[in-house]
Amino acid sequence: MSESPPTTPACYRHPSRETYVRCTRCDRPICPDCMREASVGHQCPECVAEGRRTSRPARTVFGGGAAGHSGYVTKALIAINVLLILLSVYSARGGNSLAGAGFGGLLGGSTPLTNWGAVLGLDTVFPFGPEEGVAAGEYYRLFTAMFLHYGPLHLLMNMWALWVLGRSLEATLGPLRFLALYLVAGVGGNVAAYLFSDPTARTVGASTAIFGLFAALFVIMRRMGRDTSSVIPILVINLVFTFAVPGISIAGHLGGLTAGAAMALVLAYAPRSRRTLFQVGGGALIGLVLTGLTLMQTAALLS
Repeated sequence: MSESPPTTPACYRHPSRETYVRCTRCDRPICPDCMREASVGHQCPECVAEGRRTSRPARTVFGGGAAGHSGYVTKALIAINVLLILLSVYSARGGNSLAGAGFGGLLGGSTPLTNWGAVLGLDTVFPFGPEEGVAAGEYYRLFTAMFLHYGPLHLLMNMWALWVLGRSLEATLGPLRFLALYLVAGVGGNVAAYLFSDPTARTVGASTAIFGLFAALFVIMRRMGRDTSSVIPILVINLVFTFAVPGISIAGHLGGLTAGAAMALVLAYAPRSRRTLFQVGGGALIGLVLTGLTLMQTAALLS
């Protein structure tokens, strides 16, 4: 009698390759090209793919996606602001605005693009032309104004603050929640400028959203039990700067600060069991309040 010769196992994906290594999940033999390093041993490609499908994606402490650590939203916002100031310069070519004299004139001047997108309550030029402003139905200004700037120095200061604050908050909140915070703060500041500023004055700048990020950083650090002593002096300095330097929209800065704090409270203190529902509902409620205040001001200006 004779025994059958022992056979060497072959890779289940490459039958011509002999191997003694097996997948730790399905126990099928795998060759070096099919080995995927795992916490214990190696796994085959199919088991790795199945594990990715069944595992829950990583979330931040406030329910956001882990992609926020890459800072994609912060970078995109900076890119949009830079692109728009370039378009602003281009829009002034050949015009009569201060920026029409060249890039140096743009340091403190307006352009056709900033005139189009700035927060403006109501400018009545009839019968020489149509009325313009938020009260005239141009509600888009409450959104566009946060992406426009009066010159490179104005842009540089805001973008530096966005770069410093944005990456940290985006990593903590996640991309979508951080974007919601930024937009709510920016629109909230512009609504405040619409309510409390001279209706014929034009206001632009990302500082409404930036002040909201300052407030959010303070709220979130408090929620996480971290020391906020480094945030308070910076916030106080910026508030002093707001009141001391002429030409700065005090209402816009304080409005962005308030709206950002309100949105941060919603994001940070949402109950864990129904966190997303609470955060979406809270953000919608803030949006309704801002809408109501805008409509009230419109009615007052048109009365």
